[in-house]
Amino acid sequence: MSLDDPHERSATAGEYVLGTLGASERAEFQRALGEDAALQAEVYAWQDRLLGLAGRVAPAEPSAGLWPAIEARLRSGPATAAEIPTRAAALPAANDPAWRRLRRWQWTSGLAIAASLVLATLLVLRAPAPADAPRYLAVLQAPGSNTTGWVVEATAGGQLRLVPVGTTEAVPPGKALQFWTKAEGAAGPTSLGLVRAGQVTELPVATLPTLEARQLFELTLEPETGSPIGRPTGPILFVGRSVRL
Repeated sequence: MSLDDPHERSATAGEYVLGTLGASERAEFQRALGEDAALQAEVYAWQDRLLGLAGRVAPAEPSAGLWPAIEARLRSGPATAAEIPTRAAALPAANDPAWRRLRRWQWTSGLAIAASLVLATLLVLRAPAPADAPRYLAVLQAPGSNTTGWVVEATAGGQLRLVPVGTTEAVPPGKALQFWTKAEGAAGPTSLGLVRAGQVTELPVATLPTLEARQLFELTLEPETGSPIGRPTGPILFVGRSVRL
């Protein structure tokens, strides 16, 4: 494991967050993590990217026959004594640098494809943004739980989309959902208007006071005409902070 190469470093941090590192690699990574603030930041970035998505996936118990079936497919049959050297020579060594680089790139590419599919499913089709425009994502969850109700996606200079991604409770009569944002260090939140439960809301990013990483987004329950005092008065139903993609 080399942490000098930026690509290897990022991929290893991602594997650490996912829990796919081997025991020796994990121990080595943790030793480096305790002394490297930049590496800690890389881990935090992967946690922001991945752990919010994990909360939307229900746990599943694999069937008793899953692992035997995988092992059966991996085996082409018992090797004879004469075949063992030939089979071993055909396999790249686990510690071969070229093999390790290939494994990292395969893992990174697979993760990128999976993330693209998740975002395409959650955020619906949209017009392409300029390639160099910063993009931000916020997963809004119910306070004190892993229940995800909405996702915020925004592109600098483009559009902000608030997308429902789960089944949420109906809004009580005489009440409404109000959308808010607040950048770190801001004096107070800014209202982004009322939204309808279960419907996509879209507005120009130019209407926001700012757009940056760790910006707070939340939905509160307010009177049907909105908060009368310009700041939240009702309970927070969903809240989350943005990460830059």
